[in-house]
Amino acid sequence: MRYLSTRGHPERRRFCEILLEGLAPDGGLYMPESYPQVDAATLERWRALPYAELAFEILSLYIDDIPADDLRALCAKTYTPEVFGSEEIVPLRELEDGVYLEALSNGPTLAFKDMAMQLLGNLFEYELGRRGEELNILGATSGDTGSAAEYAMRGKKGVRVFMTSPDGRMSPFQQAQMFSLQDANIHNIAVAGVFDDCQDIVKAVSNDLAFKRKYKIGTVNSINWARLLAQVVYYFAGYFQATAGSNRQVSFAVPSGNFGNVCAGHVARQMGLPIHTLVVATNENDVLDEFFRTGVYRVRGAADTHETSSPSMDISKASNFERFVFDLLGRDTDRVRTLFQDELGRAGRFDLGTDPAFAQAATRFGFRSSRSTHEDRIATIRDTDKRFATLIDTHTADGLKAAREHLTPGVPMVVLETALPIKFAASIVEALGHEPDRPERFVGIEDLPKRVTRLPSDVEAVKRYISEHCD
Repeated sequence: MRYLSTRGHPERRRFCEILLEGLAPDGGLYMPESYPQVDAATLERWRALPYAELAFEILSLYIDDIPADDLRALCAKTYTPEVFGSEEIVPLRELEDGVYLEALSNGPTLAFKDMAMQLLGNLFEYELGRRGEELNILGATSGDTGSAAEYAMRGKKGVRVFMTSPDGRMSPFQQAQMFSLQDANIHNIAVAGVFDDCQDIVKAVSNDLAFKRKYKIGTVNSINWARLLAQVVYYFAGYFQATAGSNRQVSFAVPSGNFGNVCAGHVARQMGLPIHTLVVATNENDVLDEFFRTGVYRVRGAADTHETSSPSMDISKASNFERFVFDLLGRDTDRVRTLFQDELGRAGRFDLGTDPAFAQAATRFGFRSSRSTHEDRIATIRDTDKRFATLIDTHTADGLKAAREHLTPGVPMVVLETALPIKFAASIVEALGHEPDRPERFVGIEDLPKRVTRLPSDVEAVKRYISEHCD
C-alpha cells in the first residue's frame, strides 16, 4: 500500500513514513492510493473477532511495512479491557427502537479520541525504536485531542508533545486533564485565539520543511492518516453489534468538528461496510452543515466562531474535509489544490453547489447533516435522562438530535458517543440540576498544580518555544 497527497505531490509514501510525517510536503493530506475492498464473506469472518483482532485485520490492509506479528502485538497491547473497561471495548446500547449509542469514551481520558490515540502512541514508540530516532509532536486541540494525545504519549521513549489549545475555550475539566500533567516530555501551549488559530499554527510549522526536518516535527491531529485509520475500526465493530448476524445496512450519526471522526466512517463505507447514511452533526459552528445543504464551504474567522457548550466542535476549518472533497471530485488533485490552497486562501470559501459532483455527497457517498443549538443540547440531555435513565454529554446530544432527524425505517442508527458527561459538567448541571458522576481517579483534578505556557497566536513564537525546549 502506498499513500499520495490530496494536492498532487508526485512522491508516494509507505505507512511508517507518513506516520511520522503528518502533512504531505505540498500541504496536502495523505490518502491511500485505493481503498481495500471487504466482501460479505470477509465481514462474516470478522464478525466474531475480538476488537484487537478486528483492528489488526483492518490495519493490515493498509500497513505493509510493519511485520504482521508486530502489528498484531501492537493492537493487542492497545485494546484491552483494562484500558477501555469492557471486553467489547466499544459496547453498543439500544437507546430506543432502532437507535443505538456506541460507547467510545471509556478510555484513559474519557473521550473517543483515546480509541485512536492509544494505538498511535504505541505505533510511534515502536517505529521510533526501530529507527533509533526522536519525534516532536506538534498538535492542536479544542479539548479532547490534547488530553488523549498527552496521556497516550506521556513517558514514551523518543517522543515530546507540544500541544496548542485556545486559551480559556476548553471546559475546566478538559484544561485540568492537560495542564495538570507534570511529565517532562509534555508541553502545553495556550494560544490567544480560537482552535482554528491553533490548527493554522500546526499547519504553518508543518509546511516549513526546513524547521520540520530540523526538529523532527510530527502530528497527532486527525490530519495524520494513522489516527484516522484507527478510527475506522469502531465503525466495523458498531456495525457488527447493531446487525446481530445479518448483513443489512446501518447508519451512523457523528458529532463533527474537524471531520476526522466522520471521515473514518466514509473510509469504512468506501471499503464496503454496508453504511446507509453518515449524518454529520454540527453545533452553531455549522460550516459542514452549510456545505452539505448548499455546496458552499465557507470558513469563518475567529470573531465568527461561536463559543458553545459543545466546545470540541467549535471549529470552522475542518481539516479532514479535504480528504472527502478529494474523493468527491474523483481524486482530481489539481482541483483540490485550487480549492483548498487558492480559493480558500483568497476568498475563504468555495462553492460546489452547481457542480454535478455535489449531488454525489448524498447519493453516492451517503452524507446528510444537521445543526444543533445550546437549547437543543440541553433538551436532548434532559429527555435522554428522563426517558432512558442515560446521561450523555453535550456533543453526543448533538449527535442524537441529528440522528433522529435522519432515521430510515428498518435501518439501525448508531450514534457515536463523544465523551463522558463529567467533561462538560456545567451543562449537565444546567440540564439536570446536579453534577454528573466522576471517576474516582479524576476527583479533585481541577485543584492540581497547572503546567502551561501562554503564547500569542503567532507561528514564530511557537517555533521559538519548540526550539528552546528541544536544544
